[in-house]
Amino acid sequence: MSLTAVETSTPASESTLRLVGKAEDAVEDYTGSGYRFAPIEEAQVSRAMIRRYFNTMYERVVSDVVIVGAGSAGLSCAYSLASRRPDLKITIIEANVAPGGGAWLGGQLMTAMVIRKPADNFLRELGVPYEDEGNFVVVKHAALFTSTLLSRVLALPNVVLMNATAVEDLITCTDFEGQQRVAGVVTNWTLVALNHDTQSCMDPATITAPVIVTATGHDGPMGAFSAKRLVSMGFTKELGNMRGLDMNRSEPAIVNGTREVIPGLVMAGMELAEHDGANRMGPTFGGMIGSGIKAAHEVLRILDASQIKGGKVVGKVQQ
Repeated sequence: MSLTAVETSTPASESTLRLVGKAEDAVEDYTGSGYRFAPIEEAQVSRAMIRRYFNTMYERVVSDVVIVGAGSAGLSCAYSLASRRPDLKITIIEANVAPGGGAWLGGQLMTAMVIRKPADNFLRELGVPYEDEGNFVVVKHAALFTSTLLSRVLALPNVVLMNATAVEDLITCTDFEGQQRVAGVVTNWTLVALNHDTQSCMDPATITAPVIVTATGHDGPMGAFSAKRLVSMGFTKELGNMRGLDMNRSEPAIVNGTREVIPGLVMAGMELAEHDGANRMGPTFGGMIGSGIKAAHEVLRILDASQIKGGKVVGKVQQ
């Protein structure tokens, strides 16, 4: 194969070099030294990423639903919602580089994941195998559940995941009834958000949506973000603060308590434990799954009851 560097003109009238060659020139050969890639230029790699990333940012500035936190509750919500409503533009914001929250392992760095029934129904929907122990099931490795759920979520065409991106604040507005409503999120790249004390003039961007789902988890560097922000903004008087571990109390409390805590903001997962003062559930994940699915139902209830224009709730649907 002969490659020749030639100068071409791009749509932006920039001069660049590309390698003349064909995709058919690629050879997959593992028997010796004949493996050969199709040709590529460094600029092509950068442009392929930049164009898609910033086109996505541009398009998702107005979303239908924003989910803050891509842990087990947030991802369960995204899958349940997006698979049932493929018309909705669902944008997930995750502060960490790796999505999945604490669902890559079971308890104390052990690998098995315990899920109480009836949340095993979700495993069958995803196609995740498990061992049945009667009242609960065990997935052989938590990463099997999380990677399967994550891949199913990302395969949905109406879902966008922006990881390594932090929510720095909530957008509020006065709605059609004269009450304060959460109407979006204020975002920044996580590495920027972590360095506001060392640099200056690093303003954020915004994403608006009629409904925000917050599932940022319990205590931690960025845990319970929205619950804490509701207190500092005066929406709630104080945090309920998570109580001690009680699996039999906590899991149903988290699922049943998943709701719209203030207009436009649905809270799910262990963030509710900090908001409501529910118990810690420990290394069992059925409550996370159930809370995420219930959050999806809450979102649909809100959207179905709302008149929406330009990504904002402007009235109620007349019954």
